[in-house]
Amino acid sequence: MAECADGLGTVPEHERILQEIESTDTACVGPTLRSVYDDQPNAHKKFMEKLDACIRNHDKEIEKMCNFHHQGFVDAITELLKVRTDAEKLKVQVTDTNRRFQDAGKEVIVQTEDIIRCRIQQRNITTVVEKLQLCLPVLEMYSKLKEQMSAKRYYSALKTMEQLENVYFPRVSQYRFCQLMIENLPKLRESIKEISMSDLKDFLESIRKHSDKIGETAMKQAQQQKTFSVALQRQNNVRFGKNMYINSDRIPEERNEIEEEDENEEEVLTVQDLVDFSPVYRCLHIYSVLGNEETFENYYRKQRKKQARLVLQSQSNMHETVDGYRRYFTQIVGFFVVEDHILHVTQGLVTRAYTDELWNMALSKIIAVLRAHSSYCTDPDLVLELKNLIVIFADTLQGYGFPVNRLFDLLFEIRDQYSETLLKKWAGVFRDIFEEDNYSPIPVVNEEEYKIVISKFPFQDPDLEKQSFPKKFPMSQSVPHIYIQVKEFIYASLKFSESLHRSSTEIDDMLRKSTNLLLTRTLNSCLLNLIRKPHIGLTELVQIIINTTHLEQACKYLEDFITNITNISQETVHTTRLYGLSTFKDARHAAEGEIYTKLNQKIDEFVQLADYDWTMSEPDGRASGYLMDLINFLRSIFQVFTHLPGKVAQTACMSACQHLSTSLMQMLLDSELKQISMGAVQQFNLDVIQCELFASSEPVPGFQGDTLQLAFIDLRQLLDLFMVWDWSTYLADYGQPASKYLRVNPSTALILLEKMKDTSKKNNIFAQFRKNDRDKQKLIETVVKQLRSLVNGMSQHT
Repeated sequence: MAECADGLGTVPEHERILQEIESTDTACVGPTLRSVYDDQPNAHKKFMEKLDACIRNHDKEIEKMCNFHHQGFVDAITELLKVRTDAEKLKVQVTDTNRRFQDAGKEVIVQTEDIIRCRIQQRNITTVVEKLQLCLPVLEMYSKLKEQMSAKRYYSALKTMEQLENVYFPRVSQYRFCQLMIENLPKLRESIKEISMSDLKDFLESIRKHSDKIGETAMKQAQQQKTFSVALQRQNNVRFGKNMYINSDRIPEERNEIEEEDENEEEVLTVQDLVDFSPVYRCLHIYSVLGNEETFENYYRKQRKKQARLVLQSQSNMHETVDGYRRYFTQIVGFFVVEDHILHVTQGLVTRAYTDELWNMALSKIIAVLRAHSSYCTDPDLVLELKNLIVIFADTLQGYGFPVNRLFDLLFEIRDQYSETLLKKWAGVFRDIFEEDNYSPIPVVNEEEYKIVISKFPFQDPDLEKQSFPKKFPMSQSVPHIYIQVKEFIYASLKFSESLHRSSTEIDDMLRKSTNLLLTRTLNSCLLNLIRKPHIGLTELVQIIINTTHLEQACKYLEDFITNITNISQETVHTTRLYGLSTFKDARHAAEGEIYTKLNQKIDEFVQLADYDWTMSEPDGRASGYLMDLINFLRSIFQVFTHLPGKVAQTACMSACQHLSTSLMQMLLDSELKQISMGAVQQFNLDVIQCELFASSEPVPGFQGDTLQLAFIDLRQLLDLFMVWDWSTYLADYGQPASKYLRVNPSTALILLEKMKDTSKKNNIFAQFRKNDRDKQKLIETVVKQLRSLVNGMSQHT
C-alpha cells in the first residue's frame, strides 16, 4: 500500500516535469532534469517510463495529423508539376528579352561610362576649388602678415598671427605649406619682440634726453596758471580795496599781465606734443598679446628706476648758478610727468603705488641734495630764486597728484638760511653806509631838499620846521639810508614768504623776527664795530649817539610799516615787538663808553706833553701851556656834547675831570720822579687852579653846586697841605670826619714829602732854613715819622 501511495505521488510530479521540459527553453532543461535525480529512488526509472508513454502519445497524434493532411499534399504536387512547363517557356522568353536588351544597352553603357568619367573630373575640380578656396584666405592672411611686418605694424601682425593660428591653420593643417608657416610664426614673434624692445629702448633714451624740456614745459604751464590766478586775485583785491602783501609804492606794473598770460598759454606745448608715446603703447600691446606683459612691466620699471637715479644725481657745482638748480628740477619734473602720463593712459604698466614709491624715494634724495647744495649759497638773490624754483617745482608736481608737503617744510629750513644770507648782505650794506657817512648833521638849503629827507625818514620836529633855511637835521646821512635799507630788508624777507601758503599772521611773525635779528644782531654788530674803530673820533661818536636816538624813535614807524604790509594789528596777542629800543640803547652805551675812553686817551695825550721843571725854585706865574690847550680842547668838545642827552654829557665831563685829576696825581707820585721842589709844587698848584676854574665854569650844564670841582678835591687838599705847611692840623685831625685834609692819604703825603726832603738835601733848599730854625727841620723829621707810623698802622689794620 505504501509503495502504491508513493507511486501515485510521483505520477503528478513527473507530469509536471514533462510539462516544464516541453515548455522550457532547451538551455534551461538542466535544473529540471536534476530534480529527477534528486527525488526518491527509482524515480528515474519511473520518469523514463512516463517519458516513453508521453512519446507514444505524441507519435499517435502526429500520425493522426499526417493522415488528415495527406490528400492536400498530393494535390499540391500535382499543380506544381503543371507549373513547371510554363516556367520553362517563361525562362526562354526572359533569356531572349535579356539578349535583346544587352545588345541595345551597349551604346548606352559607353555613354554612361563617359558621363561617369566627366562626373569624376567635375567632382575632382570641385574638390580642388573648395580646397583652394580654403587655402587662399590662409595665403592672403599670411601675405597680409608679411605686409604688416614690412610696415612695422607689429601689433596688427600679432593679431593676424592669432587669427591664422586659431581660425585658418586648423582648416589646412594637412598641407605642407601650412606646416612651414606654422614653424615660421614663432620666429616672427621673436623678431617682433626684439624690434619692439629696441623701439622701447630708443624711447627711454629719448625721454631721458628730453626730460628737461618736458619738465620746463610743465613748470612753465604751472607758473603761468599760478601767475594768472595771482594776477586775477590782485585785480579783485584792487577792485574791492583790499590790502595786498606789498606796499602801495611797490605794486608792480601788471595791468596787462592776464592778457599776456593768455597769449603765452596758447604757445605752450603739452607733453604729448613733445614726446611720441606710441613705442610704449605698441610694446605694451605686443607683450600683452604675447602673454609677457609682466616681463615688460618689470623691464620698464627697472629701466625707469635707473633713469630716476641718474636724474636725481646733482652736479657738484649746481649751487653756483640758478640754471644748475633749474636744470635739476626740470629733469625731475619731466621724469614724473612722463610717469604720470603713462599711469593714466595705460593699465597696469605703471600703478599709483609704484609712482608713490618712486616719488618718496626721489623726494628724500631731492631734499638731501637741496639741503646740501643750498648750504653753500651765500647770495640771497640766488637763495630767493632757488625758493621760487622749489615753489614752482612743488606746485607743478602737486598738480599731477604728488604730495609735496616735505618740500614746503624744506623751504622753512631754506628760509632760515635765506635770512642769514640777507643778514650778511645787509651787514655789508650797513658797513658801506657807515663808511660813506660824514657824521655831521644833514644840511638843507630849501624846502625841496627838506621834503626829500622827510620822505626818506619819518622825522618830526616842530622847532626845526619853524627855522628858516638853510637849516640842519640833527642826524647824519646814515640815518635815512639805514631806515630805507631796513625797509628794503623787510621787502626782501617778504619775497621769500610769497607762495608758501602761509597765513598773514605767520608772515607777520616771520617779518618781525627777521627784522629783530637785523636790528639786534647785524645792525648792532655793525654799530659796535664802527664805534670801536680807531679812526672814529669824539665828534663822530657824539653823532652816532644822536643817530641811534633817532633810529630808536623810528622803530614804531617800522612796526606800522610791517602792519600795513600784513594787515596784522600790533594789538594782536601773539604779535612780536621790534627790539630796536634795546639794540640802539646798547649801541649808545657802547658809544658813550667809547667817548669816555677816547676822551681820557686825549687827556693822556695832552698830559704826556707836560714838561715840568721839578727842581725850579720859583713858579712861572702862569699855568702850563699843555694844560691850557687841554682845557680849551675840553671846552670845545663839551660844546659839541650839547646835542647829547644831559646825563651823557655830564658823565663825560665828570669822567674827564676825574681822569685829569688822577693823571695829575699820578704825575706827582710817579716812582721815576725822585725830587720835587717847592717852586714846582707852586707851579703845579697854578695848573690845578686852572682845572678848578674850568670845573667851576660849568662846561656842561646840569651840575649842582661845586659837584664837578670835587673831582680835584684830592689834589686841592694835598697841595694846600704842602703850600700852607699845616702838618699839625693834618696830624691832629687825621681820621676825623670834619678834617680839613680828609682826602689826603698819609701814604700820598709821605711819598711827596720824601721827594721834597730829598730835594732839600741835594740842592740845599733848606740850608738857610736849618741854620735859622733847626726846630722846623726836626718837625719835618717828626712828620715823616708820624706819617710812616700812620701808613704802617693802616697796613696792619688792613
